[in-house]
Amino acid sequence: MTRTHQKHYRVYVNAVNLSGYERQIGQMGVTYETSPDAALTDAVKNVILGQGEVSLASLNGFLDNDTAGKFNLLKAGSNTIDVMIPIGANAAPVAGDNVFAWRFEQTSFIAEPGQGGFAAATVTPGGSATTAPKTYSKPWGTLLHAYAARTAVNSSTGIDGTAQTTAGGIFVYQLFSSDGTVTLKTQDASSNLDGSFGDLSGATSGSITAAVTPAYGMVALSTSATVKRYLRWQLAFGTATTATFALAFIRG
Repeated sequence: MTRTHQKHYRVYVNAVNLSGYERQIGQMGVTYETSPDAALTDAVKNVILGQGEVSLASLNGFLDNDTAGKFNLLKAGSNTIDVMIPIGANAAPVAGDNVFAWRFEQTSFIAEPGQGGFAAATVTPGGSATTAPKTYSKPWGTLLHAYAARTAVNSSTGIDGTAQTTAGGIFVYQLFSSDGTVTLKTQDASSNLDGSFGDLSGATSGSITAAVTPAYGMVALSTSATVKRYLRWQLAFGTATTATFALAFIRG
């Protein structure tokens, strides 16, 4: 049996690691409306496919004055924020763990005295941003690369997705820092062998320069794209020799 505890959550917003600031995360997930054409006595009251609304109730943490902290990142409000929340099972998140990821509009930043004497800072994401992937409404995926620095390409095996799918997906990346140009991407394979993996078409950040890090994004594939059974993280160094990042993939 595996269970998780909120201390094993990590919170990344716009490629800034806020895990050391957050105390509690509000409800996160997706909700669906019942069909407006269903009567009370109908046997089936199903959802309208594609009409789910992704939501994250709040990010509750400590108020800070760090240059690269939560306050300076989110104080302006009304920003578009890319949120990635890996969820570890009995330990810090690792590749293969669940992850919640979506793009929201930020609707508030409220500071107030908190319990224990610390000042609290609560950020409330609104609904999905206009630039969120409109052809998907599923925010739950698989962590392919936990927060860490890498100095070489990936030659390891990947994460078993149980079966090949043909409903596309979303590539999610957060690049916290690098010392030059680097490209982040997802590879897939039908056999879990290093030599079997190839780049998953479209699942790439494109080349990112150190001058624009932190960098982040959600790249939606076609809703009919084939994604093979096994997935893994990959990178391609340009001028960079190191990069610190987290990657996830949400199957359609």
